[in-house]
Amino acid sequence: MNESILRENIVGARNLRSFLLMFILFFAGLGFFLAGLSSYFHQNFLQITDTSEIIFFPQGIALLFYGTGAIGLSFYLFLTILWDIGSGYNEFSKTDNLIRIIRLGFPGKNSRLFLSYEFKNIKNLKFLMKQGLNPRCTIFLVLKDKREIPLFPAQMFMSPSQTEKKAIQLSRFLNVPLENVIL
Repeated sequence: MNESILRENIVGARNLRSFLLMFILFFAGLGFFLAGLSSYFHQNFLQITDTSEIIFFPQGIALLFYGTGAIGLSFYLFLTILWDIGSGYNEFSKTDNLIRIIRLGFPGKNSRLFLSYEFKNIKNLKFLMKQGLNPRCTIFLVLKDKREIPLFPAQMFMSPSQTEKKAIQLSRFLNVPLENVIL
């Protein structure tokens, strides 16, 4: 593309993590649901183990409830994957002096998120790193009115060094300072 325009594509819900979570929730929920039905009808609906001897009240009802909830969550994840919620791109244009942030949302009247900021309103970029058992890195666009807009979703699988390199590249491209925050 043009060297005066930088475009970063954002992966939405169509990622390996979402697919795995959807399948795990569906099959675990189906197992719980069938175990609950087995306890109600006193027939074994699962080939793995005999669940017909489970007392329906309260264990069977709880199994049905959790199974229904897990299947419902897997259906919700299926729809977010189908609609690719959260996907889009960030476009940094030196020719227009604009930053455009576009994301897909749920279907309906406001299904697309479109944000546009002029370069003159940018204060700096902020590289935020949270350390601990689950370290996360995020790059924020900090505006002069103190708003902080995340440029990349937190669930993007980039190492802290990759995220830092991307933040440095963006700050050089936009010619704005980069602030490092480590928590």
